[in-house]
Amino acid sequence: MGAADRARARLVDGLHDSGRLGSAAVEEAFRTVPRHLFLPGVPLARAYADEAVAVQAVDGVTTSSASQPSMMAIMLAQLDLRPGHRVLEVGAGTGYNAALMARIVGPQGHVIAVDIDEELVDGAARHLAASGVHDVELVCGDGALGHPAGAPYDRIILTVGSGEVRPEWIAQLAPRGRLLLPLALRGTQLSVALDLGADGALRSASVHRCAFVRLRGVGATSETGVPVGGGVSVLPAGGVVRPELVRAALAAPGPARHLPEPLSAADLWDGLGMWLALTEPGACRFLAGPVDPDDPDPDGLPAELMPVRGRGAGIGLAADASAGPGLAVVVLDPVADLGTRGPWPVRVRAFGPAGDALTERLLAAAVAWVNAGRPIPEDLRLTVVPRGVEVPPAGARAVVEQEHCRVLVHLSPD
Repeated sequence: MGAADRARARLVDGLHDSGRLGSAAVEEAFRTVPRHLFLPGVPLARAYADEAVAVQAVDGVTTSSASQPSMMAIMLAQLDLRPGHRVLEVGAGTGYNAALMARIVGPQGHVIAVDIDEELVDGAARHLAASGVHDVELVCGDGALGHPAGAPYDRIILTVGSGEVRPEWIAQLAPRGRLLLPLALRGTQLSVALDLGADGALRSASVHRCAFVRLRGVGATSETGVPVGGGVSVLPAGGVVRPELVRAALAAPGPARHLPEPLSAADLWDGLGMWLALTEPGACRFLAGPVDPDDPDPDGLPAELMPVRGRGAGIGLAADASAGPGLAVVVLDPVADLGTRGPWPVRVRAFGPAGDALTERLLAAAVAWVNAGRPIPEDLRLTVVPRGVEVPPAGARAVVEQEHCRVLVHLSPD
């Protein structure tokens, strides 16, 4: 056994021991397909580490990466491939995921991978040839439109994030087919496996947290923060933030009230932060620059934000224009020990004339989140209802309106 085989065996043994390999077929594919051949020039240790590897960037922004193997295993388990399936992959990347899927569906199946970037398609073709995989069809095109020439598909998988479920993908699914995509839902990206029902709606079979590079082309969306001064940017969960109102609010800091529940960095994005985004129209996220070790006591809001991957981060509520300037922001309690990994005690800081009312709303939302069992992405169940399809929202915790569909958000039963 050579060095590459040993490295691959260690990686797959780790995936097996962590329980991420959903079936014997997925495990066999990971043990058989040589990942390092899809990452030429990358050291073996990194090629077989459980981490994503950026493979393309434009103006310093990553536009394609080889996904983290454990996330790939989770998504392949969600996809539930069977021998003979026809599969469309949107986002060819290095070609590695297509090779894994081709191994699982076997010679009676067919995998088509489409990518908008000709350079990536050419690279994937070279990698597939080098690894001896000849039964993947590569197409250069805008994956937001799918690939109607090869439809219908038993499975469609996106390995890039999308802001919504596009009608082209639904139209190209076979009856009872499954669509798997990283879906952005008011700022939280979720890997959602959606089964197409006879009524035209799609219902989730599973949901997992994830983070993927976004679609380019027709389906491109932007999640760019709005700079509001002091090195802080605001990302609204929905709607538009008026930066002048945020600046005015930040210029008038008010009192802080204790939030009974301590929060971890994961809670910030995928716990209370997700809940706020789904239930409060003024929900937003705050990002500050990298923590400066030479300035241990920065001024203003950045000093109170929680540390997430070396940057200050926070969640909160912003007032709309009619309410005047106002913010309520979850901030660290001064007694928080940042020498630990958390969770940390936190408070809610009011800013501006409307800050007190927003603080009340945020505290009430936090209580509702706790009473609901502190839900995380894996606790959600989604129903995607295309325009023209009628599904009553009975029992939904939230309804998210998107251009081509509405998403009904339920919590899983206990």
